[in-house]
Amino acid sequence: MSALDSLLAEIRTCTACAASLPLGPRPVLQASATARILVASQAPGTRVHETGVPFDDASGDRLREWLGVTRAQFHDPRLFAIVPMGFCYPGRGAGGDAPPRPECARLWRRRLMAALPAVRLTLLVGSHAQAHALGPGRMTDRVRAFRDHLPDRVPLPHPSWRSRLWERKHPWFGEEVLPALRRRVAEEIDAGARVAA
Repeated sequence: MSALDSLLAEIRTCTACAASLPLGPRPVLQASATARILVASQAPGTRVHETGVPFDDASGDRLREWLGVTRAQFHDPRLFAIVPMGFCYPGRGAGGDAPPRPECARLWRRRLMAALPAVRLTLLVGSHAQAHALGPGRMTDRVRAFRDHLPDRVPLPHPSWRSRLWERKHPWFGEEVLPALRRRVAEEIDAGARVAA
């Protein structure tokens, strides 16, 4: 068993914040040492908690559409590491799901990132992932300034149903951000395929 496999096994049995989780612990993530693209997201929703498959919901469909990838590509850990800020469903908050539990990042993030040496592109999906990586700031401003973070990071809104309303207000997202995002994702998938060949 590799060091990463051992770490993932350890994470998947974590119960550090079990008392605070309304559905109990079920850490959901995917990773491999060859993944060139990291999806740094927020936390699983109820459907993902049920299935144990990252982004196995309407938000995942939307994110895959944004990225221009198939479901099979997205769920291939050799291509994509999917590491949310919180690994378990955090419950409901005022306007939707509660924020990710802070224990995950403190306990696991540094060790996990060190075990993902091939990552060349990090997608900062949602305000919680962006705040962790970039510090305080407004999500829309960060997404608008996506070029400032290229080539190694792309801030994105969370792909929930609310993002449809947000996209209507901000047409530049579809006109400017998505084409650049799809190019970067395709570059890394192609580069990974060349390395594996």
